[in-house]
Amino acid sequence: MSWIIVSLAGIFEIVWALGLKYSDGFSKFWPSLITLISLVLSLSLLSFAMRTLPFTTAYGVWVGIGTIGTIVAGIILFSEPVDPVKVMSLLLILIGVVGLKLSH
Repeated sequence: MSWIIVSLAGIFEIVWALGLKYSDGFSKFWPSLITLISLVLSLSLLSFAMRTLPFTTAYGVWVGIGTIGTIVAGIILFSEPVDPVKVMSLLLILIGVVGLKLSH
């Protein structure tokens, strides 16, 4: 169950990171509200999962999910460039996240 919670926390991390872009410096009400709610949910879920998971594993997986998700979202939503170095870097992060999960 803790891994599902960390995954949800990672998804909310992606949402709040995207919200930072859409809120335009917290000048737009609804995107700002969604950003703040997502931030609180993400950190709360991560904190809850850390009750049973090691800190280093839970945090590393959470950051990895957020990093991979925001990069993919940037490519899809904002037409950010994709190059071989970016793809290899994403794969290395993914390998690291899987490795952390398997190490637990």
